[in-house]
Amino acid sequence: MKTTRDYPVYDVIISGAGPVGLFLACELALAKCSVLVLEKAADPLSPLKQLPFGIRGLSSLTVEAFYRRGLLNELELHNRLKNPHQNAKQGPRRQVGHFAGIPFHEGDIDPSQWKYRLPGSTVTSLISEMQEIETVLARRAASLGVTIKRGLAITGFQQTFEGVKVQSGDQTFNAKWLVGCDGSRSVVRKACGFEFAGTEPEFTGYTVLADMADPEKLSPGRNVTPTGMYMQSQPGYVLIQDFDGGVFHSSEKPLTLEHVQEVLRRVSNTDVTITKLHIATTWTDRARQATAYRNGRILLAGDAAHIHSPLGGQGLNVGLGDAMNLGWKLAATINGIAPEGLLDSYYAERYPVGAQVLDWSRAQVAIMKPNPSARALYAILRDLINTRDGATYMAARVWGINTQYNFGSSHPLVGRSVPNFELEDGVMIGECMHNGQGILLDFDGNASLKKTAAAYGDQLRYVSRHAKNCLGISALLVRPDGIIAWAADNDPDCKELQQAADRWFVQKVE
Repeated sequence: MKTTRDYPVYDVIISGAGPVGLFLACELALAKCSVLVLEKAADPLSPLKQLPFGIRGLSSLTVEAFYRRGLLNELELHNRLKNPHQNAKQGPRRQVGHFAGIPFHEGDIDPSQWKYRLPGSTVTSLISEMQEIETVLARRAASLGVTIKRGLAITGFQQTFEGVKVQSGDQTFNAKWLVGCDGSRSVVRKACGFEFAGTEPEFTGYTVLADMADPEKLSPGRNVTPTGMYMQSQPGYVLIQDFDGGVFHSSEKPLTLEHVQEVLRRVSNTDVTITKLHIATTWTDRARQATAYRNGRILLAGDAAHIHSPLGGQGLNVGLGDAMNLGWKLAATINGIAPEGLLDSYYAERYPVGAQVLDWSRAQVAIMKPNPSARALYAILRDLINTRDGATYMAARVWGINTQYNFGSSHPLVGRSVPNFELEDGVMIGECMHNGQGILLDFDGNASLKKTAAAYGDQLRYVSRHAKNCLGISALLVRPDGIIAWAADNDPDCKELQQAADRWFVQKVE
């Protein structure tokens, strides 16, 4: 951290110490950037971050990202909580995801259709909770030298050509860059004037933990009804969707036992009785996305950049993907080793991913509406999802397995997450990525490739070893975020490799 006469100067200030802000801080600090995280909440602990409220499903790309940074083994909740739902089936009929409440089952999925997933791949999904994720990331951030200040909300900022001055109450902090990871009501996004375009809600969602005199009156699992949807995953823990156009959520009325009971009875068509309301929150399916992710030295990531309903549990995963994509690019910009346009590629790559998830969320809401047209669509999709191809497609979409950036290459692997190749000495390629370097993976020991890699200094690690299954590939260029930037099946063209490398890295000066 550099200092001036008046204020400490950080490379980056991050607003928000949620999973996205903390993961971004780790990525920046890994590249030797000085980082300050400001978090408005004084206490990182909250019942809403713990089970059952805080349960989160991590998708394939998130699991890979944590694995590639040596963080996956620090998550342990999934080892003792295989399925949080009461009466959950095991074996082939085990539910492993859903679309609009329509489950898809493990036995219906055909992994052989995912030809780039090798036997050594990480799991396609796992269960965690917000508190566990934040604890693991905060611990890693601290070990990398990140400063985290809690109880400090950003109240204003001014940016100049050189940097950003951030106010938090009567305190001022200076940085070269400011990143808003401060959630759906982002102060950074609003203060900087980002347009937040999208659609208004169809329903108010409720998440409730309560004592009930007769919880058996509610059917287990997800239940689509003529008036909405409810899900009871365990006695007294209920999610409700009331298609009121989001009116109650926006009303700021108190969330009382009487109101929750009235909504639950109407949606479930039962006379279930709530005797005590422990915790209840509301949410909606409002779907909005910033039309730009950057304004000068201000950037957005996670829910600050895009919001949607939690159906399918993709919001956290998209946000962590933003952090993985932005971290190395912003660090390269700060460290003076970013090719022209590198930081602009953050928006170019991540905006379409966010837009696709918003549409995915809207599609689910459309077929859950309590009307005959939606019921007809629901029935058709249920039949499709119960087929092998349908379940496999849904799983791939929900878990992000087929995510691919468009780099203008004809090679089917370019733009995808690198498969977890097992090298001849037993080392997995994911284990070679803990330090955040790019990798040139050469399966054939080509001397020309080694020379090309050397031109980029320590930005590129040259790995030359055979693999137990190389998928017919001769060589790969892998970005620091694990995305394949160039691939060759045979007789690699060093000129094409250099062109690809120049797009993401800067050649060192002799």
